[in-house]
Amino acid sequence: MKIVVIQRLEPVLTEELELSDDGRDIDREWIGFALNQFDDQALEQAVLLKESNGATVTAIAIEDEGSDKMLKNALARGADAAFQIPLDADDVESRSSRALAPLYAAAIRTLAPDLVLVGILSNSDLYGELAPYLGAHTGWPQISAVTEVRLAAGKATVRQEYAGGRAARFEVDTPVIIGLQTAMQPPRYVAGSKLRDLLKVQIPELEVDGAPSADMSHGTTLALPDQSAGAVMFDGDADDIATSIHNLLKEKGFVQ
Repeated sequence: MKIVVIQRLEPVLTEELELSDDGRDIDREWIGFALNQFDDQALEQAVLLKESNGATVTAIAIEDEGSDKMLKNALARGADAAFQIPLDADDVESRSSRALAPLYAAAIRTLAPDLVLVGILSNSDLYGELAPYLGAHTGWPQISAVTEVRLAAGKATVRQEYAGGRAARFEVDTPVIIGLQTAMQPPRYVAGSKLRDLLKVQIPELEVDGAPSADMSHGTTLALPDQSAGAVMFDGDADDIATSIHNLLKEKGFVQ
């Protein structure tokens, strides 16, 4: 049983942000990047399946600044192999999931896994479209919003969650693509000694027969939050504060 897990970096949005000159993206030159939290869950689920089923886990990522370190972390967490998919920044206008899906799909076809795990969302994948796109490119079934994955006899049994606290279980033949929401246990701690052992490891490139596609959707402009005014603070006892809140809401037109 072979598992491929996709790993993606995303900007650390708690840092101070600046916009690019065209106002269509954040300035990424000085901002930090970290592993997308949902891909973190996907990696943990892949390693759990390795431990329970004897599967092999391969982590893949689009080559970028920081992707080498991210993939070494995946190896320290239990992945058996890791590859970077080369991408010339001049060859792609957008790094959205729609634009990069053909590259991921080509890598999947090359590696021929039984199961592909990817986090359900990222900052470039706000609607969870990457897993369905990969399903369309590969012709494989895909299921998203998954919180449990079990493998047995060429089939995957998954738990898919819905709004209102409802859930359903599905049994699907492999190969299959899973958009994972949460792993079956929290991501494990990585000892610093394991990461130090991997410092000199070279993450190889995976040459694929594919190219990024044009992303036909474009954001118009971004704007930073208006910080011209702060919070309104009220003093006094509970009755005074309640009256002040009511008067403010009335002033704003929210109540009569």
